[in-house]
Amino acid sequence: MTLLIADINDACITLISKNGTLYNEPGYALLDDVTLSTGSAAYRMSRLRPRHINAQFWSGLSVDSLPDTRFRHLSAADLVSRQLEQMWQAAPADADRVVIAVPAYMGAEQLGLLLGICNELKLPVAALVDAAVAATRREYVNARPVHIDFSLHTCLLTRMSQAENARVEKAAMVEDAGLVALHDTWIRTVSELFVRQSRFDPLHTADTEQQLLEHLPGWLRVATGGGTVVADLEAAGTTHSAEIEALALVAAAAPHYQRIISQLRTLVRADETPALQLSDRAAQMPGFADMLKARVGGEVFLLEPGATARGLLGRCRDITVGDGPVSLIRQLPWDQAAVAFELAADNDGGGRPSHVLYDNTAYLLDSEVLNFGTRALPGERWVGLPDSMPGISRKHCAMKIDGGQCVVQDFSRYGTFLNGHRIDGSAVLQVGDLLRIGTPGFELRMITTGDARGT
Repeated sequence: MTLLIADINDACITLISKNGTLYNEPGYALLDDVTLSTGSAAYRMSRLRPRHINAQFWSGLSVDSLPDTRFRHLSAADLVSRQLEQMWQAAPADADRVVIAVPAYMGAEQLGLLLGICNELKLPVAALVDAAVAATRREYVNARPVHIDFSLHTCLLTRMSQAENARVEKAAMVEDAGLVALHDTWIRTVSELFVRQSRFDPLHTADTEQQLLEHLPGWLRVATGGGTVVADLEAAGTTHSAEIEALALVAAAAPHYQRIISQLRTLVRADETPALQLSDRAAQMPGFADMLKARVGGEVFLLEPGATARGLLGRCRDITVGDGPVSLIRQLPWDQAAVAFELAADNDGGGRPSHVLYDNTAYLLDSEVLNFGTRALPGERWVGLPDSMPGISRKHCAMKIDGGQCVVQDFSRYGTFLNGHRIDGSAVLQVGDLLRIGTPGFELRMITTGDARGT
């Protein structure tokens, strides 16, 4: 009898056994005039026949009719069912158990619908496991692990706890920062380089645009090591070439990276050293690991390809199909050796601010606590805020320089928001950060000045 592991991330739906990979296809669907196909067959037509393509059925799993005219007689559940059916056709005849790793973007209702589809297809699902837990196979001693992965449409961030095993503590999704958005950005960048260097526009025809899309992952792998990528495209019997500097790809993706980093920084508290665990997909983003290291700090750990599925093979071999409901497992024991490290003492988190700017006044930040709220306490350094603004506490938050870093600590029940995201108790601040207190709120801008005296 055979245990199979399925990783249901629409960037690549994967099915493996102990003998190797059985299915490895992206979450794309193609509906032509005759047939409905999914996976690589649909992906290879995505720029040739874009109106016949749907790539949102996994992230938007429901039984509602799809809004696109061509697909309106179908639901996302129908497309998911079709791809799962094709995946299951690759399974060996003696497969009696399937453990499914599911991404954080799938909520309880979607998971229930997924199980219903599997039941109709007679997939013997033994358990669902959170994908970040599946990929986390070791303890990070003296650190806080955060798993980072990409789906087609989101970047998935999962903060983990380590009380005796790997456990999901908090998950966040950065929308429109997935592979589709990043690849579209890089396609535009590469196309502009072709035009400037060879006067050839790859976006002029659907055929060369599709070529560009399919070559892009290979170019990105080369660019991740830095340096220059030589890109070739064939059109009408002629080879067109362009040289792509890795820095150009990093610069193009920087706005997406910055949004991810802004969300990520709110998941790591000021007194924690982050262990940033990157999936193979995340590791192949040019400049991404370096930017994480510079802006978030801690250490970056790159996982091997297929780490999510492979992380379940040994740890789930005793799970069997039962008569009761299938549960979502959000914690698993480690099966690899622990790793320990310490944060360098001179780490300043990417640029420590010297002042906080509020209402046209810059307040000096030093080792003395600077409090913000509606009611000052005697003997403490304080910035008073009007109590007419909703969502502000008497003692809302405080800042100080601690261990070479500028730290904000939230004391309120309403929350303190760093660059639009609520912090988890405390966070490290950097130059350029914007804190919001209250609703609609007051803004506190983190700055640095040449005058150390402040106000």
